[in-house]
Amino acid sequence: MTNTKYDVITFGRSSIDLYSQDIGSAFKDIKGFDAFVGGSPLNIAVGCARLGIKTSLLTAVGNDKVGEFIVNFLNQEGVNTQCIPIKNSARSSAVVLGIEPPDKFPLVFYRDNAADSQVDIDDVDKANIPGHRILLINGTAMNREPSRSATFYAAEIANHNEVEVVLDLDFRADQWHDYRAYGITMRAVLPKVKIAIGTEEEILAATMVNTSQVTIKHQQISAPEISGDINESIKRLLATGIETLIVKRGKDGASICRKDGSMQNVPGFPVEVLNILGAGDAFASGFLYGVLQGWDMYKACRMGNASGAHVVTQKGCANFMPTLEESLAFIEKNGGF
Repeated sequence: MTNTKYDVITFGRSSIDLYSQDIGSAFKDIKGFDAFVGGSPLNIAVGCARLGIKTSLLTAVGNDKVGEFIVNFLNQEGVNTQCIPIKNSARSSAVVLGIEPPDKFPLVFYRDNAADSQVDIDDVDKANIPGHRILLINGTAMNREPSRSATFYAAEIANHNEVEVVLDLDFRADQWHDYRAYGITMRAVLPKVKIAIGTEEEILAATMVNTSQVTIKHQQISAPEISGDINESIKRLLATGIETLIVKRGKDGASICRKDGSMQNVPGFPVEVLNILGAGDAFASGFLYGVLQGWDMYKACRMGNASGAHVVTQKGCANFMPTLEESLAFIEKNGGF
């Protein structure tokens, strides 16, 4: 990898995403699928690149056609792929998704022996973390070894080189052998993190004490129902030492929670929802854009809300991330920052 200074490096999963072509049909009645790309860190990387941010993705693909499909898309989008190793003993990931708006989005992960879970410490060393301004790490990348250790190592390198670490909590329930292991792992890595981003459900998952708190309906792995006291969970995560916790609240926008106990709500943008999958990743890319511009947290979250609002009106994730021009025009049309 060259010594070019990049803005953001995102670390974690990547996949081919097969989205139902039959919007509104039950999963069992789907007749065909559109092939896109996905995985939260990949989506965020593409979203950042479309906003004009110099972005790298640290993931891995298998020595297979799916891997070629993923890397080809990233190259076309201008994402730096020099730190994406090929893992000959593993397979590129796949996800199959149904679209039944407004509130049913079932999905199936194919991540047995996933190549992106094989990213290791050597791969992190080759990725030149110090050559970036922000490192974004991802919850699912810590569900197993060797990517778990690699993530902690990447955060450690970032801390030692004044690279800001942002954590996307990204709770995917079926990717953990025990739901509680997710929370234990997140709380372990949070002291290395400056800003954490998550939904209310992900924040509750990061502090859960009993697996009975989790309910999954319609195989919506990305959107489980989790019981608990959200305000207490926010306090507990802030107590780990992070400066800021951003709570994504969907149509209600986002909340900025600071370690001094203050909270600031940022309104969202009302739109007609087609598909909620990928909206949180779009939010993260818009938010990171604002942070990199030196904007205050409110304005950065407003930018994130605009990116998320754009993507929920689309049928896919990375393939439909907005450009900077589209986001700014959308914001101006809908009340400004």
